[in-house]
Parts: sequence; C-alpha cells; structure tokens
Amino acid sequence: MEQRITNKPWGHEVLWAHTKDYVGKILFIKDGCRLSRQYHERKEETIIVLEGTLRLEVGPAGAGVIHLEPGQSFHIEPLMTHRFCADNGDVRLAEVSTPELEDVVRLEDDWGRSS
Repeated sequence: MEQRITNKPWGHEVLWAHTKDYVGKILFIKDGCRLSRQYHERKEETIIVLEGTLRLEVGPAGAGVIHLEPGQSFHIEPLMTHRFCADNGDVRLAEVSTPELEDVVRLEDDWGRSS
C-alpha cells in the first residue's frame, strides 16, 4: 500500500496500512495542539508513543489524565472518551486500530469540526 499523508489542523497523519481487518497510522501532533475530545462507537485502537510526551485525557471532560513517554502504550476501547494532547513539545505516535476510519464522534474540537 502506498502511504497516504493527511494534513490536519493539529499536525498530520500517515496512513501506512489499511485492510478489511486493521489500520496502521503515524500521528504527528504539533507542540501546543490537541485532537478532538472524541469517542468511537465501534472502532478500537492501541497507541504507542514514538517521540515526545503525550498527555492523554480519558473519560468525560478529561476526568483522567495519563502522561505517556516514548515506548509506552495505551488501549482505547469503543465508547471510551479520549483526547491526545501535545502540551510540552511535538509528539509522534503509532496507532493500530480496527478499520472504521469514519467512526468518530467529536465532543469538543479546537477548530470547530463536527463528527
């Protein structure tokens, strides 16, 4: 598969694998940026931090905060509210997930995007 790079307001993502069973991405989050607070109805994903320190908000309105360093991973189950944040420098992470790319319910977004 040819890699597909998609620019985002918070950085960019590289889609490097996409089959009927799984998806692989690399996400680059610019310093000071964060993704939407969101959840997925069916999609399940696991991330591993490659570079930087990721602040991961989990639960309603970021009730829980986890800081992940390079080499640390986290599993996100369907319906788990989450938000990826780069508060202290750029962050690069790898994500593997089930293939439902459009399964995003945005609860809050810094750029006014909706689901």
